[in-house]
Amino acid sequence: MKIAMIGLRGLPASYGGVEKHVEEIGWRLAADGHQVTVYCRPNYSADDLTVPADYNYEPPVGRTPGRYRGVMLRNLPTPGGKHLESTVHSGLSAIHTLRRRYDIVHFHAMGPGLFTPIPKLLSSATVVQTVHGLDDERAKWSLPARSMLRLGRSFSTFVPDEVIVVSRDLARIYEQLHGRAATYIPNGAPKVTPIPPGPTLERFGLRPGYGLFLGRLVPEKQPDMLLRAFARVPGDTQLVVVGDSSNTDAYAEEVRALAAADPRVVLTGYLYGQALAEVMSSAGVFVQPSKLEGMPITLLEAAAYGLRVVVSDIAPHLEVVHRSLPGTRVFGHDSTADLAAALRAELADPDAGAANAAALRAEVRSKFDWDVVTDQVLSVYRRSLAG
Repeated sequence: MKIAMIGLRGLPASYGGVEKHVEEIGWRLAADGHQVTVYCRPNYSADDLTVPADYNYEPPVGRTPGRYRGVMLRNLPTPGGKHLESTVHSGLSAIHTLRRRYDIVHFHAMGPGLFTPIPKLLSSATVVQTVHGLDDERAKWSLPARSMLRLGRSFSTFVPDEVIVVSRDLARIYEQLHGRAATYIPNGAPKVTPIPPGPTLERFGLRPGYGLFLGRLVPEKQPDMLLRAFARVPGDTQLVVVGDSSNTDAYAEEVRALAAADPRVVLTGYLYGQALAEVMSSAGVFVQPSKLEGMPITLLEAAAYGLRVVVSDIAPHLEVVHRSLPGTRVFGHDSTADLAAALRAELADPDAGAANAAALRAEVRSKFDWDVVTDQVLSVYRRSLAG
């Protein structure tokens, strides 16, 4: 098949969940003999990543396509700014597909889905859309942007030939609220090899066994609530916050101010590749306090490393962490006190949850497999073409 991917910043993947998702299924599709093109934004940079030589990375330059793990990378221009960048780039990408004779045009996320009618109506390609989360409910967007995302959500209910969702909760929402059948295909968990403490821990003064938050500093992930809860936890255990602003500079400054009040909190900014692997390998407990998620790859990664986890009680988390036990604790997503209590209990006895964390690791490795995910996506492609 000849497949186009629209709606991400670019490859190689850095911190974005959509980028990681497309990379994992994209190179597997290419290895299976399919021709995969990913539309990239020209301002996307992988300079902070160490890319293995056998991935054959050639960045796109201007109109000259690049290559990465067998996938073609094609740049198209776009203006800056959090509102225009994604919208304009997705629209131009959709137009660009019209004369390329793609079999499948695969849109990712709600905003880019505004342009699904272009290949649907003006080409012979079938259109697939993956919904990674309810983007119209994210707090960082202005009212006009949220209105456009709601329009994109509306389009996703009737324009694409096939809709994929990454959590069972999203499948329920599409069926019950929108009357649209959606195919549940979750994200996968990486195959990881823990590495010993090294230069990254030394650089930030980290002691193994710390708490870890990994994600963008945005309101729906609630790092501010985590810092307020952690202030109520006694002891000298460190809390490492890996991430930074995502067009949320004012909120990120609020988080930094809270962190500055507690000497145990370490802000690293975004980390990638080997540096991130080192930090995850030496963490003691992973904390995910979000009130809105699709199917968080960060939680699957933490479980793959065998970390004990503390997560909020939103439906996507409960698809991974089924019960609140030592090592796999669940707290009320709107309760700072509940989060503080969960952290105190988990940090008081690090050994108590080891068995449950190991069981979660085994379950995640068996249930969330990128090879299986790719096969399921291929089945959706074939069904859309047959239809």
